[in-house]
Amino acid sequence: MDFKPEILIVGTFNPAWPANNQAQWFYGRTHDQHGNVNNNFWDVLPRLYGENSLINSTLVEWKAFCKRHKIAITDLIENIVDANEENPEHVTILSSYNDKSIAEVFNEHVPNNIVALLQNHPTITNVYLTRGTGETFWRRLWRPVVQYSNQNGLNEKNLLTPSGYAFYQHGAHNNQNPNNQIALLNDFILTKWQNEWHF
Repeated sequence: MDFKPEILIVGTFNPAWPANNQAQWFYGRTHDQHGNVNNNFWDVLPRLYGENSLINSTLVEWKAFCKRHKIAITDLIENIVDANEENPEHVTILSSYNDKSIAEVFNEHVPNNIVALLQNHPTITNVYLTRGTGETFWRRLWRPVVQYSNQNGLNEKNLLTPSGYAFYQHGAHNNQNPNNQIALLNDFILTKWQNEWHF
């Protein structure tokens, strides 16, 4: 890394296979095979900073944005040892990029050491996980980060997932707020992130 990060954003897991994984980089699977947006990360994050969406941009532009704003990105899980590329069920599960299935179907997850990363980069003062930790599996993986952050005065928050799964929370918000509807999913995610971001 050729800059000193101040912000760490943590995703869940990006499998190296199946072959249809089109992610160039973190959160890079921005559109599905039909051209529909299925992950709003590169739309929402730049807009937090008052910049234009980067959802149709390149890896070079994404990395330049992160360098400019001192943002590092990683995943909670580095590898899933018992995922078998020859097993059609495993391929189907990983093709869905469903965190619930990743947690429940596989048993040998190799987590990234986020605490060590924070220790090695003491300039990081804000840590964000782009999902909730309601399920025991994800809460267990994230707990050391929470503890380290609390002990060292870091700002640690959970952000609403930028994936299409935010659709459920979006619908619930609009049902509960008939006079304060948010029409677009990406705008809803942006609003939720603005409530949690450190500025």
